[in-house]
Amino acid sequence: MTIREYMRQNWNVPNVLTLIRLFLVPVYVLLFAIGEKYSALTIFLLASFTDLLDGRIARKYNLITDFGKLMDPLADKVMVVTAMCSMAIGSKTISAVVPWAAVVILFIKELIMVIGSAIMLRYQIVVYSTMVGKVAQCMFIASLVAVYFHDWFVQLCAGWFMPLDLLMMWLSLALTLCALVIYVTRSLRVAKAQGIIK
Repeated sequence: MTIREYMRQNWNVPNVLTLIRLFLVPVYVLLFAIGEKYSALTIFLLASFTDLLDGRIARKYNLITDFGKLMDPLADKVMVVTAMCSMAIGSKTISAVVPWAAVVILFIKELIMVIGSAIMLRYQIVVYSTMVGKVAQCMFIASLVAVYFHDWFVQLCAGWFMPLDLLMMWLSLALTLCALVIYVTRSLRVAKAQGIIK
């Protein structure tokens, strides 16, 4: 297949939105690095919106491609991990908030998902997300947004063992791990049904 043929097969609105989301990652990093926390948050929200939009367009107009199957979740994971890492590292004017233990858990989970998706795609197997996975993703995005307002939550939750934003993050991480277990179980079941593994 030539490059022109590949581009013709994969050049559609959902995939363009996926590429835009990838290009927004360095924009986010730059804004965060110079201390523009809420501008960076706006970029993160815009990227999250493109993730929601491209999936719906692809399914509604049957524009699902192999490129999209691989790059859409990858772009989403890169943006989420970048946002989480930034709030764990902080900058000169933005305090570090997210515990590194949470970052490590998320990174390992996302790495498993990316490797698993790539393997499944190699055998033309697509394991679609479950309701648990969708709820986990929405809750995780909400918890990440909440972390940008950590100082406000610290005051609001004075006397709590943990501010609400971090509590939301740990709960959403637990839910994403449950979604991972379901994903791996379903993937193994499909692979066995197709004789890929015994």
